[in-house]
Amino acid sequence: KLLLLFELNEFALYKMEQEFSEKFPAVAIVSLMGDVKNRDRVKQVLDTYRPSVIFHAAAYKHVPLVEESNTWEAIRNNVLGTYTIASEAVAHDVDKFVMVSTDKAVNPTNVMGASKRLAEMVCQSLQNSGKTRFEMVRFGNVLGSAGSVIPKFQEQIAKGGPVTVTHPDIIRFFMSIPEAAQLVLQAGHMGKGGEIFVMDMGEPIKIVDLARDIIRLSGFTDDEIKITFTGLRPGEKLFEELLADDELTRPTPHPKLRIARAREADANWLEQIKAWIMQPGVQGDEAVRSALQKWVPEYTPKPIDAKIILPAALA
Repeated sequence: KLLLLFELNEFALYKMEQEFSEKFPAVAIVSLMGDVKNRDRVKQVLDTYRPSVIFHAAAYKHVPLVEESNTWEAIRNNVLGTYTIASEAVAHDVDKFVMVSTDKAVNPTNVMGASKRLAEMVCQSLQNSGKTRFEMVRFGNVLGSAGSVIPKFQEQIAKGGPVTVTHPDIIRFFMSIPEAAQLVLQAGHMGKGGEIFVMDMGEPIKIVDLARDIIRLSGFTDDEIKITFTGLRPGEKLFEELLADDELTRPTPHPKLRIARAREADANWLEQIKAWIMQPGVQGDEAVRSALQKWVPEYTPKPIDAKIILPAALA
């Protein structure tokens, strides 16, 4: 068995290599740097190593950063990157391609969520183009992952506060890294091709309650470490959904996985979206949002407002 790590970020690649080498010393690991948008590099890697399963998690995921000034980069990375590696998977007869998606792809209000919904549709459109079986797995926030809110809270507490929360009513779904990884593997194993798997994330958690718990677990009181509210950031929802309004689900043998039947895309649609994501030049934010409303009709962008500072009394 060979584990192939393909990553653009050098430090992230190094960290993964070290962790896998420590936990699985008997597994041969090959660490390769590369960009999923670079077809020549992707083709070279697949020609050389011929993987049987690909887990595709490469994406720009930070909602506010993607929402302003970086929208076209998000489309190129999240959609074109997915198309490039997914189409090469088909060309190289990869058995299975598992795409890690997000709850933000459901009724998206931000560019990141809409771009991930497009990436899902790219995989759906490639489903019948070869032997490769495509599976998409949606879930919410993973505790302790890169960009997770908990390390941010811990850093703020270490500095003496305040701990910043965007809104007193904001809620999110959370699961642990081991649980999320196991469910991705389970979904990839049981999928027959073209399914979108939805994880049972349990009950959503109020972020302000999570902040209070971390403050107390760090040995401080609410009076010692204050919580301040900074206002919702560009593209941010108060709550996330796991299923779109027009989707149905059916159970699977795993109690924490269900299958969603979303609007599907075909080869004709793929040719149209390719013309958009492969066009030369750089598209401006408004042009990207306008086009996304065409490609993802359920996408309803939120207006980019000035930051609103909420009174601390709302805590």
